[in-house]
Amino acid sequence: MKTPSDEELMLAVGKGDLTAFEQIVLRHQKSAWGIAYRFIGNRATADDVAQEAFLRILDAAERYRPTARFRTYLYSVVTRLCFDHARKKRPASVDDLSAVSESCPSPPDAAVSRERDVAVREALDALRPNQRMATVLRYYEGLSGREIAAAMEVSPKAVERLLARARTVLAELLKDLLEK
Repeated sequence: MKTPSDEELMLAVGKGDLTAFEQIVLRHQKSAWGIAYRFIGNRATADDVAQEAFLRILDAAERYRPTARFRTYLYSVVTRLCFDHARKKRPASVDDLSAVSESCPSPPDAAVSRERDVAVREALDALRPNQRMATVLRYYEGLSGREIAAAMEVSPKAVERLLARARTVLAELLKDLLEK
């Protein structure tokens, strides 16, 4: 039996199939949480954002039309929620990015990793929200420029500019780390 695509599952969700919605959540919850966490830097808030994203998707399921990949649709919902969070000027967190890593390094490696993660977290937090989101989607999620543009509802050229500016800022902020 063929595994249904995300788009097929969403169409089923639109007809009231909650089992299909459960499959969608299971497929994409880690990714939605990862984007929110890397953007916001706080586990609990990332949980809230990911949960809210899926609730909004469920609420809009009857209106869903597969004009783009579901993943792009999900990322656009998560992106908007992250931007809403940033606009509310909530305080930055001190969580480190290693929380999304699945490896278990040795104690000396862990200390170096924590130091690096704190520096990267602070550098990401220093970016403008749209630059930070473009960076997260590109370098952590591996999206193409076109996919990022669709998720952020901007042009591919705008994504190129956002990433270029972010790289410049990050290179300056992380130059000491990069020189080690």
